[in-house]
Amino acid sequence: MDEVEVVVAHSERATLRVGDVFLKVDADQARIDREVEAMSRAPVPTPKVLWRKPPVLAIAAVPGATLGRLGGPSTGSSAAWAAAGAAIRKLHDAPLPPHAGLAGRSSTALAAELDAECELLVTKGLLPADLVTRNRQVAEAALRPWTPVFTHGDLQIAHVFVDGDEVTGIIDWSEAGQGDALYDLATFMLGHEERLDDVLAGYGTDIDLDVIRAWWSVRSLLAVRWLIEHGFDPFAPGCEVDVLRSRM
Repeated sequence: MDEVEVVVAHSERATLRVGDVFLKVDADQARIDREVEAMSRAPVPTPKVLWRKPPVLAIAAVPGATLGRLGGPSTGSSAAWAAAGAAIRKLHDAPLPPHAGLAGRSSTALAAELDAECELLVTKGLLPADLVTRNRQVAEAALRPWTPVFTHGDLQIAHVFVDGDEVTGIIDWSEAGQGDALYDLATFMLGHEERLDDVLAGYGTDIDLDVIRAWWSVRSLLAVRWLIEHGFDPFAPGCEVDVLRSRM
């Protein structure tokens, strides 16, 4: 019998791996429905859905390996990173899904969320006030009009698999929907700024780097407290707090 590996587990959902099968347990059935729909619409490689029995979704493992992880070294050739950029562009050029995703929050709602979170980070003593203030200033550049595209919504580097110089699968589509393209790009390159040129060469269009950096500040500011409260460490080398410090 294959060993059961806990890939990630917290109060909202859990993912287990048994051999070549991933079991996603999520009490929010609507979120699972959106994930399956997004995978069926996405014009990029996605995991095969094996079966569904709420609250469990079983999907097949995708071949290949990730290009690295947040807090760890990046791996893979420049061509592999460019291939990831091209896959992201293909997704962003696809017909829009019917609903907004995590990357589709309005600027007004996002600004209010950021302000509330920044206040908590300081009052709870989680981060120094000057670090929070500086990154809130940087984050302002993300709060601008944008044209909605088909976004993944949680395009962490650990969610994109490659084999050689080919993208073999993009996983974890629960936050997918209409959203800001630069949110996806920034999420993918979070903590790996040195690969920016490779990814953008594959993406194939000029982008506003100030907005990318702004999204790094946004994502990190909104993640720190949640990560701490769910047993993760945003203070680990190369992770969210280091991303915030890099803007000082």
